[in-house]
Amino acid sequence: MPSAEETSVYEDRRGALPARRDSPDVRPTRRDRIAAAGSELIGGPAGRWARRGGNGPLTPVRVIALVAIGMFALGMVQKLPCYNWAWFRGTSSQYTHACYSDIPHLYLGRGFADGRLPYFDRLPGDMEYLEYPVLTGLFMQVASWVADAASWLGLSGDDMMQREQLYWLINAGMLLVCAAVIAVCVARTHRRRPWDALLVALAPAFALTATINWDLLAVALTASAMLMWSRSRVLAAGVLIGLATAAKFYPFLLLGPLLVLCWRAGRWREFLTTAFGAVAAWLVVNVPVMLLAPEGWKKFYTFSQERPVDFGSFWLIITQRTGRSIEAETVNTYAMLLTIVACAGIALLTLTAPRRPRFAQLAFLVVAVFVLTNKVYSPQYVLWLIPLAALARPRWRDFLVWQACEVMYFLGIWMYLAYTTSEKHQGLPPEGYQLAIALHLLGTLYLCAVIVRDILMPERDGVRTDGSDDPSGGVLDGAEDVFALGRSARRRRHAAQTVEGPRVEWGMEPARTGQGQGAQPSA
Repeated sequence: MPSAEETSVYEDRRGALPARRDSPDVRPTRRDRIAAAGSELIGGPAGRWARRGGNGPLTPVRVIALVAIGMFALGMVQKLPCYNWAWFRGTSSQYTHACYSDIPHLYLGRGFADGRLPYFDRLPGDMEYLEYPVLTGLFMQVASWVADAASWLGLSGDDMMQREQLYWLINAGMLLVCAAVIAVCVARTHRRRPWDALLVALAPAFALTATINWDLLAVALTASAMLMWSRSRVLAAGVLIGLATAAKFYPFLLLGPLLVLCWRAGRWREFLTTAFGAVAAWLVVNVPVMLLAPEGWKKFYTFSQERPVDFGSFWLIITQRTGRSIEAETVNTYAMLLTIVACAGIALLTLTAPRRPRFAQLAFLVVAVFVLTNKVYSPQYVLWLIPLAALARPRWRDFLVWQACEVMYFLGIWMYLAYTTSEKHQGLPPEGYQLAIALHLLGTLYLCAVIVRDILMPERDGVRTDGSDDPSGGVLDGAEDVFALGRSARRRRHAAQTVEGPRVEWGMEPARTGQGQGAQPSA
């Protein structure tokens, strides 16, 4: 029998004893038919006597990082038609080749090429100031300084095209580091499930959208925050959430799931520590710019409020189908109400679920709600959801269904822009683009639905089939319930209760003797 230090006992609807902490890694090719079929490309699933563990040079985390780097490189190759000429010659060609990126255009359009300082120096035109959060602005500025130094050293000419190319390459290199950080963090968040991070590394939408914008910075900080939370380092997790929010707004939403989960588990001290770290880190980054350049600092927030209905949202479908525009203020109000109602439903689901949901499940649902109700959905926003999806629902079939919808949307938006920017209207008409938006919405809703099903029927949650509770939960992993509603309120404990009666381990073969029966994991 394992010692108390080696094993935490979790209550399960089938009375399962969880796997030991030192149990071997979970192999998706043994549990997932799609993963097993896909592994045939590299020789099939690992055999019974295959060497496993972290002693060799190619550990799971290193393999995943290398795969992520390789896929990122393929995404850069996909941008070659634009890098060579389409960004600089004509408008619609960068859309017909589906290789558009904001990075080279904003190098000139936001004053980096002229040496203007973000938030402090006014820009010519209607934008006036950089419309990105402070930490993203710093990322862009650092890349500009590196590009200027490279030009000074003679690594590029004075031609603006060459300078924009160099700026994109430098940003791509910095974003590559972010991509590797994301892959490593996802691989290490669930201790016994590193191979689930292959969902991130091999995601086609990840490779296609990684260098469209600077979203990978916020995604990397968010993935690091979730890793710290899974290791019960609550202050570090809060600091990283605050830094991620200083790069993009959406990571702030993760405090909502933590609030409800800590409420159910009675872990108020840990939540308050995380919230304090998040607010403090955000203030440290933002207050200097807020005080020294208030007009430039608030541009991100005013732009977000004033931005009209734009690409990718169901609001655009409504306006195009009805022929009537909707004021930005009206859309803001309705989107906020929809978000509040949906988040209230997620909170109720959390408090009434038969078992406390996993942190990654709620994180995906909350960010998905924000994506679905927002008045704009840029194609790179899928990067926000990919790491969360790999942790919340590590099933290749569902993940690939969703990714197929996102790839169709990726192609749809560029073909629609090609249609609207070319005189011959060669591309996808509005009706076709509406179908692409609908595919994106339905794919995301499908993934939300299967995650909600896993919450309501925890025995179908693939992460929990070995008896685990919440591998990404940190202080919540194995904690008892303190507050719950509905039927869950009548159960005195949730996860830490020792189960009476026969104990079994998921994945064990049925016992051959008559003294107890083994159990097979659910599909």
